[in-house]
Order: sequence, then structure tokens, then C-alpha cells
Amino acid sequence: MPIATRIRTAAADSSQKTKIMSPSSKHRRLAGEIPSLAVRSNGSVDSSCSSDSSSRGSSKKIAERRRRPGDSVRPAPAPKREERADAPERRCDWITQFSDPLYVHFHDKEWGVPILDDKKLFELLVFSQALAELQWPMILNNREIFRKCFVNFDPSSVAQLDERSLSSLKASGSALLSETKLRAIIEDAKQIVKIQKEFGSFSNYCWSFVQHRPIQHGFCYAREIPIKTPKAEVLSKNLMQRGFICVGPTIVYSFMQAAGMVNDHLTSCFRFQECNSCIHEQPPT
Repeated sequence: MPIATRIRTAAADSSQKTKIMSPSSKHRRLAGEIPSLAVRSNGSVDSSCSSDSSSRGSSKKIAERRRRPGDSVRPAPAPKREERADAPERRCDWITQFSDPLYVHFHDKEWGVPILDDKKLFELLVFSQALAELQWPMILNNREIFRKCFVNFDPSSVAQLDERSLSSLKASGSALLSETKLRAIIEDAKQIVKIQKEFGSFSNYCWSFVQHRPIQHGFCYAREIPIKTPKAEVLSKNLMQRGFICVGPTIVYSFMQAAGMVNDHLTSCFRFQECNSCIHEQPPT
């Protein structure tokens, strides 16, 4: 084949190929260019079908960019702590869910409250002496019997009890204490009457040993509470010198605790602060 013919033939073939290029070829070329165009326009191929979460994320970023410098970010409010209305109050460790209700009531309303009344002080002194033979729940459950036997703990009336009265108590079986304790209580009542004449009241005499102000120990644990203290020993010695019976330092310190001369509620107990308040409301005279 002559050279000129081959050249013309080659040129004709080239021109024919250009004319008959299929549309699908153009589409493939455009499809290959889409990703790069999308990237250059800061878009995404999947941007039109993005999820709601990605939309919220984008909105949040836009809001952050629009926030002006110096704007404060308000923190989310802390969830409020719900307090149980039926939550039991914290008491001293020796009061448990199994404690006698009268014993719990005595702890919550009487024990550690400053007492000024002579009859009440005499009652608590007798109860403290009875602890050598009975326990607090037993004493409190028989409180009315004690009051009947000892004429509502009126010192002058108890001081007048004689042998016949003592025999009557033993015969009736209403006496909860031994004969030794009964005789000691009658003798102590006689000495209280003497103190009332000397000091004006049994209350003035007792409270003078703590300078007329309760002692605040502030113990955290029951094991820290002593069974006696130097002040209890001083009061015990003075009582014995005056003729009182069954008034050792341990008994006297128990009396001081019950009469509020000492606030030995644990600091974790709700009664600790309440008994402190009673000091200012009812100061000893």
C-alpha cells in the first residue's frame, strides 16, 4: 500500500473514532471527576443523605464558631439529691433497731437533758443505783411501780418511810430491788432533805460540781465514753461523806449522764446538738 494512502487512511480512521465516541465514555469521565470536585467545594458525596446525628453535630460546631469571645458557658445544673423523708435519725451506737421502745424514747427525750427538779434528780439517782441489779429497759418498763413505791420520788416523803412501810413493800412483791437497795434509797432521801436545807435545793448542790454548766465531751465512738471521771469521783466522795449509800463513782457518773450534767451523746447522734440547745434554754441556777 502506497504511503500517502496509508496516511490518508490513518487520518480517516482517527477522525472517524473521534466522531463515533459513545456517550457512555463521556459519562465515565465525568463520574471520575466528581469526587475531586466535591472535595474542592468542601462537600461530600454522602452529605445529602447524612443522618440526624451528623446534622446535630454540624449545628453544634456552627454554634460554637458563632459564640463570641468572652461568652461564658453555663454549666448544666447538678441533679438534686433526693432525701428520703422516712430515713431514720442517727442515734448513739447502743440504740439499735432491736432496742426496747421505752429505752429509745428515754434516749431521745430524757437522757442527757439538763435536769433542775429535785424529784426528777432523785428519781434518776435511784435508777442509776438500780442499774447494779437491773438494766435500763427493765427499769423503764417498771417506772410506774418505782414511782408508787417511792411516793413519786419526793425526798421528804421517802425519808419518812419506816420499817413497816419497808416490810409492806417486800410482802406485796412490788419491790423490784433488794432490801439493801431499798434501805439505801430511804437513807439517801434523808440526806437529800438535809442538802435542801443547806443549799436551797438538791439541784444547786449537784450542779455546783460542774460549775452549773454541763460538760460537753464530744465523743465519736461509744468505746471512748468512760465509766467514771475525776468530777464523778469528787461528787461520789462528797456524797459518801454526807451519809449517802450506794453512790460509788460509776453510779454517780451514770447519774450525771442521765441528769444532763454531762452530755455523752455521740457527736453523730441527733441528740448531741439538741441537748446543747437545752443548756441555753434551761440553764441551772
